[in-house]
Amino acid sequence: MPPKYRRLAELVPLVREGRYRIGPHVARHMRAEGFTELDVVRAIEYGRELAVYPEDARMLVFGYIVVSPRLKLPLHVVLEYARPRFLDVVTAFIPNEPHRVYSRARLAALLRFDGAREKVEWVRPRRPAD
Repeated sequence: MPPKYRRLAELVPLVREGRYRIGPHVARHMRAEGFTELDVVRAIEYGRELAVYPEDARMLVFGYIVVSPRLKLPLHVVLEYARPRFLDVVTAFIPNEPHRVYSRARLAALLRFDGAREKVEWVRPRRPAD
């Protein structure tokens, strides 16, 4: 079966009808970063597709949190559209680099639920031999 590819315009009506679920990862970011479910919904409704991952039936949406008419904060929202008439909001976060497109591997690292850190290896420069 080929990967499923859907457009944001097809998914927005599901959000407007309330056919979505906010995941626990979104709730953690909402508490930590101070945005609401309405901010997530508005970012989906008025945002744009930043990247589509058809192998995972997921999409990265770039939208804004409108704080005031003169202040908007960027918001990234990851949607999963594997179920035909329902949408899962996997995560949402305020990005450090708003226009950056994440690779599947980096997106997977962002979505880890076990709280583990990625393994980082520090390498020192080699010293010349005496």
